[in-house]
Amino acid sequence: MNNLKFLTCLGLLGFSLNAFAQDDDGLDDLLGTSSDTGSIDTDEAASNAALNDLIVAEQNKQIIKTLQRKTFLKLERWELSPHVAFVINDPFLKRRILGTGVAYNLTEIFAVEGMIDYGLDLGDADLSTLTKQIKDDNNVAPDISRVLAFGDVSFVFSPIYGKAAVLGRKIVNFDIYAKVGMGVAQTKDDGTISGILDNDDNICPDLATLNSGSEEAAFCQTQIQWHPTTSFGGGFRVIFNDSFAVRVEGRSLTYIETVNSDMLEMKNNFLVQTSASFFLPSINQVVK
Repeated sequence: MNNLKFLTCLGLLGFSLNAFAQDDDGLDDLLGTSSDTGSIDTDEAASNAALNDLIVAEQNKQIIKTLQRKTFLKLERWELSPHVAFVINDPFLKRRILGTGVAYNLTEIFAVEGMIDYGLDLGDADLSTLTKQIKDDNNVAPDISRVLAFGDVSFVFSPIYGKAAVLGRKIVNFDIYAKVGMGVAQTKDDGTISGILDNDDNICPDLATLNSGSEEAAFCQTQIQWHPTTSFGGGFRVIFNDSFAVRVEGRSLTYIETVNSDMLEMKNNFLVQTSASFFLPSINQVVK
């Protein structure tokens, strides 16, 4: 009887050990072994690294570089600018002007520029439609004063520089500038329009032959004059390569003129000017 109890106890004990062994195997299947866990961690790290690389790549695509290296320099270079200009605010005359400018660029934004201009005297071809109507149809004579020649020295300030795309992918540089200066101007009054002079050449006779108190004498004394002038304006420059650019600018000349020897009149001529600019020396000679 005792032997039977002993065998029964051994059987129960063996069954319980087998059950515990099966439970451990099942837990390992659910949680995975230590080698399986390492594999999962490695795959997750690789996935995170790939995700980070993708994020960085997308961010790099969205970066816009707003500050780029300047490809054109004016520093310590000369600028020669032959130009043509027109006076646009004179209702009585259509003035055509030829001239040239020479500038030295002290820095990239500051320059000193001198200009010399000559106004073409084309006679009746200079007269506007309004002047011709007044001359032919009315007894009122306008005051006609031609700017024959003028020159000035200006201080130029160019604070704005940029790039623009034109004609597809063609990139050109540009800058915007302002200028202010002083100069002199020579003017000539037209006496034939006002009827003071009768000769077609609009040339005053010798003052000694004129009556000193006459209207003709008073006119001839101040027909041709030199005036100090102020000059100010601004414009923009389109740069095509390191040596050539095109400029468009507007500038104003203001001076005080003596009319008929006894009357002062302030005159203002506003010019619209187009220039071709040539830069010397080359950039390679300046940048060492």
